[in-house]
Amino acid sequence: MAGRATQISVIGAGAGNAGEGDLVDAEEVGRRVAEAGAVLVCGGLGGVMEAASRGASAAGGTVIGVLPSTDPGHANEHVTHAVAAGVGEARNLAVVASGDAVIAVGGEWGTLSEIALARKLGRAVVALRSWPLRSRAGAKLGIVEADTPAQAVQAALAAVPASQ
Repeated sequence: MAGRATQISVIGAGAGNAGEGDLVDAEEVGRRVAEAGAVLVCGGLGGVMEAASRGASAAGGTVIGVLPSTDPGHANEHVTHAVAAGVGEARNLAVVASGDAVIAVGGEWGTLSEIALARKLGRAVVALRSWPLRSRAGAKLGIVEADTPAQAVQAALAAVPASQ
């Protein structure tokens, strides 16, 4: 029996808060995640989440959207499977916990919370022009910085254990 597909969580600013460059990058990240045969996990709404979903969907990939509301109809049109968590921003934990690795594209406070949660869970985080977090007192933060969507996806996939 084959193991489950690798899941890559993509996080970033929502609709109205994401810059145009972040949306372009997120769409390419989504496309590359799908082309690699991985499942994309996101918050299921607009902005970076929708752009990544659009890229993955266009490449024939699977998109799981973990929504803050109880209405699956709130998912963006590119989400394949909507999870209506009904827990508001607390759904950020489910988004990053569901990924084998996490890619942060730009982002705001919610993105920073997701980065922290992902690292607390031991998930690798790849930052594509996201929060510039630096090590503290020699501690390694486990965050890889990428300059391009291709580098971000490659680094995220490389961080997933081979037994996956």
